[in-house]
Amino acid sequence: MSKQPSETIRVFALGGVGEIGKNMYVIEVDDDILVVDSGLMFPDDDMLGVDIVIPDVSYLVEQKERVRGIILTHGHEDHIGGLSYVLQKLNVPVYGTKLTLGLVEEKLKEAGILRSAKLRLVDANSRLKIGSTKVSFFRTNHSIPDSVGVCIDTSQGAIVHTGDFKFDQTPVDGKQADIGKMAAIGHRGVLCLLSDSTNAERPGMTRSESEVGQGIFEVFDRTEGRIIVTTFASNVHRIQQVIQAAISTKRKLAIVGKSMVRVITIAKKLGYLEAPDDLFIEIDEVSKYGDHQVAIITTGSQGEPMSALTRMAKGAHRQITISASDTVIIAATPIPGNEKSVSAIIDMLHRIGANVVFGSSRVHASGHGSQEELKLMLNLMRPTYFLPIHGEYRMQHAHRELAIGVGVKKENIHIIDKGEVVEFVNGQARRAGKVPSGNVLIDGLGVGDVGNIVLRDRRLLSKDGILVVVVTLNKENGAIISGPNIISRGFVYVRESEQLLEKANVLVSETLDKCVTENVNEWSSMKSNIR
Repeated sequence: MSKQPSETIRVFALGGVGEIGKNMYVIEVDDDILVVDSGLMFPDDDMLGVDIVIPDVSYLVEQKERVRGIILTHGHEDHIGGLSYVLQKLNVPVYGTKLTLGLVEEKLKEAGILRSAKLRLVDANSRLKIGSTKVSFFRTNHSIPDSVGVCIDTSQGAIVHTGDFKFDQTPVDGKQADIGKMAAIGHRGVLCLLSDSTNAERPGMTRSESEVGQGIFEVFDRTEGRIIVTTFASNVHRIQQVIQAAISTKRKLAIVGKSMVRVITIAKKLGYLEAPDDLFIEIDEVSKYGDHQVAIITTGSQGEPMSALTRMAKGAHRQITISASDTVIIAATPIPGNEKSVSAIIDMLHRIGANVVFGSSRVHASGHGSQEELKLMLNLMRPTYFLPIHGEYRMQHAHRELAIGVGVKKENIHIIDKGEVVEFVNGQARRAGKVPSGNVLIDGLGVGDVGNIVLRDRRLLSKDGILVVVVTLNKENGAIISGPNIISRGFVYVRESEQLLEKANVLVSETLDKCVTENVNEWSSMKSNIR
C-alpha cells in the first residue's frame, strides 16, 4: 500500500471502451503513470485504405517523465498490437508474461526497435514496484496461455484490472484461474474494478475450451477427405486442440499463413504447444499425402480479403485450392463488424461444394466470461467502484446492470468513454474532465498522417470519382498558354462522354476569358470560378 493516505488516483481509458479492440487503460497514482495494455483495432469499412487503428497517446507523450511502464495482460493483438508504434514515442519498460513477451519480441524485431526495448518478465506470482507503486498479478483463463489480471495497490484500496477472462473449470493447459488470490484481493479491499464486458449480454457460463477439443476431434474422426481448420493465430489453446485431433486421427498437419507460422513457432519454442516434430509438414508436401492423411491449419477466420483461407477459396493461393471433397472448420466467431466478411467466405465455400463446420457446431468457445462468470468476478472482488471496460457501449451497460444485481451501488458505477477521467481522493470518486484521446490511423508506413479530411476525400472519390482541370496561364496578362485539359478517373467513361468533356473544356475557357476581361487574376478566385 502507498504510504500517503491521501494520494490522488486517476483512472481513464485511451481505447477499449465503446469499441472492440485497441485496449489501453491508464492508472495514475500521484506522480506514477501506469499503462495497462497497448492494443490495436482493425479499421471500420468506411476507413478506406487504413490498415490498423491504434490509440492516440499524445497525453502520455506530454507526461512521459511520469510514465513508469506498460503492463500487458496477455498476447492478443487487441492488447499488444499497438506496442511497436507506442514505444517509438515512449521508450518505457514493458511488463509481461513469458508467452506475451515472446510474441512482443517478434513484433518489435519487425519494427527494428527490439534492441532498445526494456522488456521485463513477470508471472502470476510476481510482486514488484513500478515507480513508487506496488503491483501484483493473478492468473486468469482466456483463449491464450499466460493471461493475467493486474492489482495495483494504493492506500485507498486496490485498483484491479481483470484483463480478458473466463472461469474455465477444465482448461486445456490444466492451469486454473487464481480464484483464491482474487478472493484475497477482494477481502483486503478493492477501491475500483475494471472488468471485461465482452460477453456481458450472454447469459450463463461460457463453454470450456476442452469441449471444443472434443467437437474438433469428432469432425476429424468422421471426415474421410482433407480437413482445413481456420482460427485466430493467437488462440494457442485452440491450436493445441487441432494438434491433438490430428495426432489422434493419424493426420499430418500443414501450417498456412505468416502469423499462424509465427505464433506456432514461438509457442512451441517456449513450451506452450506440445507436438511431435514429425507431425508438421511443409505446405508443398500436402499433395504427396492422401486427403485422409492430411489436415491444414490456416489464418482467415474473419474472412479477411487477403488471408490464406480466402485465397484458397478463390483458387488464388499458390499451393492449396479448396475443392468439394474438403471439410472446412471455422473455429472462431466473427468480431463485431466482420459478420459480412465471414458470411461471404462461408457462402463462397458452400458454392465450391465444401463441407463447412462453423457457428454452434461445438468447434468454438469464447475466451470471455458470460454473465455468471462476470458476477463471480464482481463477488470475489467486491469493489466499492466499478468501471465496465473492454466492449461496446451496450456491453458496458449490460455489465453495469449485472453489477447492480450483485450489490454494487448504482451511483458507484461509471461507464466511461475514451479520455474521460475518474478521480479518487480519500476513497471518493468523481468525474474529472477529459484527456486528449481518439484514433491514430496507420496507412502503410504512415502513422497518423491519414486524418478525417483525407478519409472524407477518399469516401467522396469512392462514390463520385475525380475530375481535374489542368490550365497553364501567363502570370503577367492571364492569357491561356496551354489547356484547358480535363482528366477524369471514376467519373464517366471517357470514350462515351467526349461531348460532355468537350463542353466542359469550352466552359472552362469561357470562364477564364471572363476572368481576364473583368481583371480577376487572383488564383483562388479563378479556381473557385472554374469549379
